Amino acid sequence: MAARRSFSPDLLTRLREMPAGDALPLVAIDVKADSTYLPIKTGRSRRWHVRSARGQFEILTTGPKWYDTRGRVGAAAVQSIWRIHILGLSFADAVRHLTAAVGQNGPDRS
Repeated sequence: MAARRSFSPDLLTRLREMPAGDALPLVAIDVKADSTYLPIKTGRSRRWHVRSARGQFEILTTGPKWYDTRGRVGAAAVQSIWRIHILGLSFADAVRHLTAAVGQNGPDRS
């Protein structure tokens, strides 16, 4: 049986806290912010038009949270948008993909 390698809790925390709007360009072919979007609940929300190998999406983001308006599904960044929804990857593969995209140590805490 192969040894199971896990990710450091610090890396997973940084990926979970990563703003979804920052992660979108790392996982999509094309990302365009919707300049006509007027947030209702919070001024930090943004709407994005996203194209990936899996299709086109309209994504609302607020911090690390996201919501696909067409698919009517949402969560926190690394938990499912990149893993299943946009990339079609397993959790481990999504973490590896994001880590490679932002650098070996994962996203900065800024």
